[in-house]
Amino acid sequence: MSDDTLPVTPDLPDSPVHTTGTDHITIWGSNAEETIAFYRDLLGMPLVLRQPNLDDPSQTHLFFDTGDGRILTFFVGDRPSAKGQRGGVGAVHHLCFSVAPEEYERTMRALEDAGHHYNVFDRGIFHSIYTRDNNGLVIELSTDKYEIPNDRRGEVLAKAQELREADGAEYAKDEHLRGAIEELGLEVVEHDLPDASAGVGGLK
Repeated sequence: MSDDTLPVTPDLPDSPVHTTGTDHITIWGSNAEETIAFYRDLLGMPLVLRQPNLDDPSQTHLFFDTGDGRILTFFVGDRPSAKGQRGGVGAVHHLCFSVAPEEYERTMRALEDAGHHYNVFDRGIFHSIYTRDNNGLVIELSTDKYEIPNDRRGEVLAKAQELREADGAEYAKDEHLRGAIEELGLEVVEHDLPDASAGVGGLK
């Protein structure tokens, strides 16, 4: 079975282990001051723990709450911030965090006021703002176009995939997401979001 014919489903696979969620992600950071300035002071993530890196006490380990109890951490030292990241297998392409639909336009203004360039895209099933952190890492700030219960998100996306395939579309679009919500018997609640470029693209 080729990769593109593997089933897409919210059902648990027949595997020896099943994860229960994302606990934390850890990034090699630059320094504490500029990392805190971006993640706490601009994006509003509380700094909830600071201690030595237990594997290398010469570094500091910063813990930020991303908003739902999931944690993002950084190993920082006295390194300067960077302008970009090296790509390649195993590298991080980007991190994505959720913002509330009612905060979406305010988020763009805040980035602009802080001197951070950004791009905005309508990704078909969600809206995304792309910017970079103090280390040049691409940061995506996404918001839902429709209300989706967290415990049904996988089910909704899998149904949208089914509708996309039936439609012969290249990627999941607004009508596939809305159709999935309707077919699963959920209430359709659409958020009022600004117009944005559609389709492919990214941070420039």
